Parts: sequence; structure tokens; C-alpha cells
Amino acid sequence: MHYLFTSESVSEGHPDKVADRISDSILDNFLANDPRSHVACETLVTTGQVVVAGEVTSNSYIDISHIVRQAIADIGYTKAEYKFDAESCGIFTALHEQSADIDMGVSRGDVLAQGAGDQGMMFGYATDETDNYMPLTLDLAHTLVYTLARIRKEGKVMPYLRPDAKSQVTLEYDESGRPVRIDTIVLSTQHDPDVSQQQIREDIIRYLLPRVATRDSRYAELLHIGEGELPFRLLVNPTGNFVIGGPHGDTGLTGRKIIVDTYGGRGAHGGGAFSGKDPSKVDRSAAYMARYMAKNLVAAGVAHEALVQISYAIGVAEPVSLNVNTRGTCRIGMSDSEIAEKLGKLFDLRPGAIEQTLSLREPIYSETAAYGHVGRTPQRVQKTFVDGNGKPFTKEVELFTWERLDRVEELKTIFGLV
Repeated sequence: MHYLFTSESVSEGHPDKVADRISDSILDNFLANDPRSHVACETLVTTGQVVVAGEVTSNSYIDISHIVRQAIADIGYTKAEYKFDAESCGIFTALHEQSADIDMGVSRGDVLAQGAGDQGMMFGYATDETDNYMPLTLDLAHTLVYTLARIRKEGKVMPYLRPDAKSQVTLEYDESGRPVRIDTIVLSTQHDPDVSQQQIREDIIRYLLPRVATRDSRYAELLHIGEGELPFRLLVNPTGNFVIGGPHGDTGLTGRKIIVDTYGGRGAHGGGAFSGKDPSKVDRSAAYMARYMAKNLVAAGVAHEALVQISYAIGVAEPVSLNVNTRGTCRIGMSDSEIAEKLGKLFDLRPGAIEQTLSLREPIYSETAAYGHVGRTPQRVQKTFVDGNGKPFTKEVELFTWERLDRVEELKTIFGLV
């Protein structure tokens, strides 16, 4: 029996994503100056105001105000008419030192002996329905708002675009769980007041959808660009108007788009947010590790999809449990519990080991704040920061290390697939 499934995404200008970007930019600057920094940074953004709060233990000093304003400017909030802009917004900072009760369970002389920063369960998911092992609904939703943001920043067409935007994609799946067609795309984008809903819809069909189609052959197949009427419902700014947006239209908070950050509802999420947290917080690091395990497992051909769960107790290094669920798609003669047992021996899941395996003590987090923490392309980049004396310095880092497929051959051997 066919069924419909939906995922949503939001742009970097969405108020919650503005908050995520600020929190992760602050984290990056602490880590760039002191890799052993412990950071839990929360941000609230509203009309003309930014509030930064949380706990930090670090040997470095950073200019919070400068970092906040740079992050806001990079997103595109640079005009006073938005009622929230990088130059004029007020910034209130309330950061204090991390709790000593938590620190004594996390900070230990031997990095590999450090305990988990909190209790909880974390999930990682992968499916072979796309080349990047992500659910197609979410992958397409991300691509729509990401491409729309590129068009806005280029400024060549659709000059009326403003930073805030949301997308939603509904696909029809067949009996075997494979996507067969797009049912509905919803796209809401903030805009200048002198443009009509009809104009925006026409421009999305003329400029946005063709660019999205060129990014992936499967997108082109589903979108049917240039083949007459669209074979799916396209709902653009369904309320008719979206002039007031961003933090002026809706207060933004760090960590309020966790399903957008992960699997669009197809996998699972333990409940903990990611942004603003250093990797001693297993909410973040173990979720990345679980994705790393699930992705390599599916890429090795063990199953068509895999959901990996890891759980921890605060202050304890070894995980409490490890679970694998292939949802009936296992391609080898082995139970999910047997797969989990082998993975537990192959991957070191202590928080300190995860940090080392995935190089998580590097300033690599501001890039994760929008368009998903998973499903991205690993890459080496140069990033510039400022030290405690106000002097700029550059670091080369590798982004999205948890997306590497460097354990595939090993897994094929272990599971008898060679």
C-alpha cells in the first residue's frame, strides 16, 4: 500500500537557526583558542535583541559581541528595516562557569577516561534511498531552502528575497518503501513588501526549481522541470504574505529545530539539541558517532537502512547500551542484536574516544547550524578567528568528519560481504 511522508527544513535566516548559528560561532571561537574548552551556550533572538547565556570553562577570552554581530551579518540581517540587524541589535551576555559537580565527572587527566557530560540516548540513522544516505524528503527540503539562500545572496534574480524561509516536502512511497513521486512542496519565503505572491511563485518555478533539479539526477526526475505543468502541488507563501519575519516576526531559540538538524522524522532523535555544546556533551558527539556507524553500515551493504542508538550515564565513560535496528532490511544472515554486538567491539564509544575518532575538539561547528548536521560533505577548509589580544589567526579544519565512509571496507570484511 502506498503512503505519504513529509519532512521540513528552514533557512539560515529562520530565527531558531539564527540562534543556533550564534551559539555555534561562540563555541567555535572558544575551541579555536582553547581546544579543551567546555561550552554550553544558549541564545535567544527577538526584535532588536540578542541574549547569550550558558556555562563556559575555558582558558581563552573571546569578544562575544563581535562574534554575534559577524554571525548575524553573514546570515544576511544587515538592514534596519528588518527590525533585527547586525549593526544595531542589542547584545546581553550572561555566561558563567560550568558546574563543578558536572565538571568532576567529565574532566579527567586521561582524556579517554572522561565521563559523559550527561545521561541520555542518542540516535544515528542512514538509508540508501539517496547518495548521501539521507531520507529523500529531508534532503530535498534542505536543498530547496539552501538554494534559495544562494539565490538571495547572489542578488542577480529575485532581489526581493529576505533571509527567513521554510520548506516542506511530501513524497509518495510504494509498498517497498521507495519514493515514487512528489505529492506536495510547500515553500514560504520572507520578501520585500512590494512583490506579489504570484510573482514569487512564478520566480520559484522559473529560477529555484531548475537550479535544484541540476543538483541531483533524482531531483530532476521527480521535479519534471520543463515538461509542462508541475506534477505536484506547489504551495508558495500560503498565507499570502511573508514580509515580517526573522527574529522580529518570531523569537528564536537555540536547539528548537532538532528534527530539521537530523533526519526529518524518518530516523529518531533522543531529545537533546546540538548547537552551542562542546563534544563532551554526548547529546552532540554521540549522535554524530551514531550517524557515522549507521552510514558506514548501510554503505557497506549490511542493510538498506539502519538506526543506531547509544545511551550514557552522566560521569560514566562506557555507554550503558548500544542498539541497532535495521527495520527488516538486513541483507545478511544476522540478527540486529548480533550486528550491534560486532559494532560495539569495533567502535570505541567512550566520549573521549569519540572526540578523537571524529576530531571533534576543532572549531567545526558553525557550519552545522543550518541545513542539517548530517548528510553533509566532509571537506577541509581554512577558518579565521581572533585571539585574546585581538589578533586574527587561521586554522585548517575538516568539517563533517562523521560523514566519512572510511570504515566501509572493514565492515564488509567483518560481515562477510567481500
